[in-house]
Amino acid sequence: MDEINRRKVLEAGGVGALGALGAFAFATPAAARPWRWSPAGSIPGTGSGADPTQVWDEEADPLVASLLDRGESARVNEVLRNWKTNAQPLPAGLPGDVHDFVERARQMPSWSDSAKLDAAVRFNDKRGLYLGVLYGFASGMMSTVIPKEALAVYYSKGGANMKRRISKTAKLGYDIGSRNAYAPDGQMIVTAVKTRLAHAGVRHLLQTSQTWNHMAPEDIPISQRDMMVTWHSLPTTVMRTLKAWEVPIAPDESEGFLHSWQISAHMLGIEDQYIPATWDDAESQAREVLDPILAPTPEGLKLADMLLDLGQGIDLTLLSRPILGALTRFTLGDKIAGWLNIPREPVWDTLLNTAWGPFIKVREGLLPLPFAPDAYWTFDELLRQFVLLYMGELGALSIEIPEHNNPNYP
Repeated sequence: MDEINRRKVLEAGGVGALGALGAFAFATPAAARPWRWSPAGSIPGTGSGADPTQVWDEEADPLVASLLDRGESARVNEVLRNWKTNAQPLPAGLPGDVHDFVERARQMPSWSDSAKLDAAVRFNDKRGLYLGVLYGFASGMMSTVIPKEALAVYYSKGGANMKRRISKTAKLGYDIGSRNAYAPDGQMIVTAVKTRLAHAGVRHLLQTSQTWNHMAPEDIPISQRDMMVTWHSLPTTVMRTLKAWEVPIAPDESEGFLHSWQISAHMLGIEDQYIPATWDDAESQAREVLDPILAPTPEGLKLADMLLDLGQGIDLTLLSRPILGALTRFTLGDKIAGWLNIPREPVWDTLLNTAWGPFIKVREGLLPLPFAPDAYWTFDELLRQFVLLYMGELGALSIEIPEHNNPNYP
């Protein structure tokens, strides 16, 4: 245990010390593995190779900390609510330092490729229904077994309203999957830059949380390494799942899908030297930073419990807890389902395991008309209802700089 974590355990005392030890134990696999991924596999093919665990956001962090300290974050949020499309001029009323930052942050990277983005559109057009579920559900449920992410979400503002928090993840997936994602009239650049500001706010505020400080294995949350872990829970996990479902994907569309997410990483403030250049590079990085650190935590279990109840009180009959639990087991596997205490559902587990593969093949035109129409209608309706659950939130959803942590914890 390093001196920082030793100090935190000693400061916590009693139950807090046990909690800090528990959090450290869950985070040990990640902390114990030095950064070995070579920048030769990154977008620029070169870089310092510095461990991204000690890299955050040099530009956004001091800016947002200053806004919060001088009491201007509410005004900035109010003004930025009117910034909705990528090329739209910034609304009047922003402080000069915020205006200058956003103007810089909204610029596309020099290596962006319009032909690859066109291929991404074709990919998203064909796979949009699957992607809506995978972004909002498979990636969302995976976040509950990413220990440091679960800890940060639980004690930050997002932990107080998980449906809204996961809807923001769904919005990111929706905006990046739209036909005009990075075009002048699209919204992906806006979403990414606002998310970057929100991350900076969480970094600043969590450091003021006594509870988070006693539980966390670090002094500052959401490092560049943490952001790449979350990034892999989205496109890398989606691509892994689509391959497991044997969805046929044209090479150029696969590359385009990756490219759209590479740009998103850049727009979120991740240094290019950490962004994988190819799917093979992404896989090698995910095997180093994502796969080994997945583990259950008390906070993650509580977040998962909230997510499994998202369908409560909503007139979407196929989003019951048993069905969402079965989908979790189906998409993320028995091990993670076991960590999250998700019971087996004999009917739904069997249906998903036996009929999902043929359903995908029918949808992809690889099989003739369905031989079990009731099952196929059920799956189609399940996909539709899940997308509707989140789409209902998107109209009023605004990604903003948080002004406080989870109010349920000091």
